[in-house]
Amino acid sequence: MKKNNFILKMEHVTKLYGPNRAEASKMMTNGSNKDEVNKKTGCTVALWDVNLEIPKEKIFVIIGLSGSGKSTAVRCFNRLTDPTGGKVVYEDRNVHEMSKKELLEYRRNKISMVFQSFGLMSHRDVLGNVSYGLEVKGIEQSKREEIAKRFISMIGLDGWEHQSCGKLSGGMRQRVGIARALVNDPEVLLMDEPFSALDPLVRRDMQFELLQIQRKLKKTIVFITHDIDEAFKMGDTVCIMKDGKVVQTGTPEELSMNPTDDYVRDFLETADKTKVMTVRNIMITPSCIVRLGDNMDRAVHEMRKNNLSSVIVMDDELHPKGMLFIGEALQARKDGKSIAQVLQTGIATISADTLVSDVILIATESAYPIAVTDEDGVMLGIVTKASILSSLN
Repeated sequence: MKKNNFILKMEHVTKLYGPNRAEASKMMTNGSNKDEVNKKTGCTVALWDVNLEIPKEKIFVIIGLSGSGKSTAVRCFNRLTDPTGGKVVYEDRNVHEMSKKELLEYRRNKISMVFQSFGLMSHRDVLGNVSYGLEVKGIEQSKREEIAKRFISMIGLDGWEHQSCGKLSGGMRQRVGIARALVNDPEVLLMDEPFSALDPLVRRDMQFELLQIQRKLKKTIVFITHDIDEAFKMGDTVCIMKDGKVVQTGTPEELSMNPTDDYVRDFLETADKTKVMTVRNIMITPSCIVRLGDNMDRAVHEMRKNNLSSVIVMDDELHPKGMLFIGEALQARKDGKSIAQVLQTGIATISADTLVSDVILIATESAYPIAVTDEDGVMLGIVTKASILSSLN
């Protein structure tokens, strides 16, 4: 990925709290862990040598257990927390070097934050909460309410503009929080465990709605969570943190297929891998190839040689045309019929980038293997019930 595709960066960022930070830094540099440092110096290591690159217009998820440093990291991006060392860069500008005026402009117009606790103003109605940022910027009332209503509609709260936020459900209040963050048209949205206080059904709906909003508005989102399934569902890229350090960063599929160590492997153990693993990783190469123009003797010979009772038949361009079964093939050979005359058509085809979770139902309902094809319909491999079952382990 080209350098200019990253809108935010962390370069060797460290955050230490408490006394004896010089000694704590020396101990960390020499390989001590944060617990050893805290016990000896009283200093808490929140972040240590963190390097992150946040791609433009994508969702970047940071996940970790309590104390991993994920929330501290996200607060460094808008300088709610100042790092002890290293730097945070927004579009090639060191955030720490911004003047008070520049920092205010950055927070008002470039980067917004959505909190777990919603952070709504109880004395204002929905419209007043959503339009607050525009009011601070000095936009006149009719214009700011027009803009705010557009975002209220986007989050599905038409008709609720003048309702007190205290009367809203948790999911509705979080929608208001998202609309308020979006109304200033920021480049980056920071979301610190925004859905963790919601019940599972509302949380699922909010995840889907945020994905829809992001795909429509093309915002860069840094999303914090402790839930691996949420991370894999939301993230284009996922970063796993532990004890203030980055352990591994990659796409959900890369993390599932190639965990860097036992910690990552154990962390991912509870994740539903079928929702991030693609068919490319489970498809197999057919052991037997039969062409539409082959004679029946050859077709029977190939199935017997490979101990198969059926086979996918392809044309000369390797497009799957259907299934041939040994019983029909033997009878057709006696009757002098061609493969095309006894072929069972209607074989299911999918792309190699299809998620395994999306194939399970197709495989369950199909009596045949599923053909995996490229954009030109050329067969790349097959998926069987057995290959799907093995991916679930």
